[in-house]
Amino acid sequence: MIPEDIIKRPLVLTEKGNALREAHNQYLFEVARNANKPQIRDAVETLFSVKVEKVHTMIVRGRMRRMGRGREKTQNWKKAIVSLKAGETIDFFTGA
Repeated sequence: MIPEDIIKRPLVLTEKGNALREAHNQYLFEVARNANKPQIRDAVETLFSVKVEKVHTMIVRGRMRRMGRGREKTQNWKKAIVSLKAGETIDFFTGA
């Protein structure tokens, strides 16, 4: 897998994401379901040119949502919490 397929999107606009980034230098990403921790580490290091210390992953369960008259379950997805080494940062809004 190439790094662009592993990292789907950063989760920067959440309260938990902001708190983790400010307090512990951790960043949240939505990643591919079949990606493992070493692949996520390599993808973040190549895409953002930073050094990763730890990677924690979890499967987020889909929710029941209303679709027209019925109810359907949204897909499960994988979240990764990436801890960076001291002094490293990722700026998502550069050039925006």
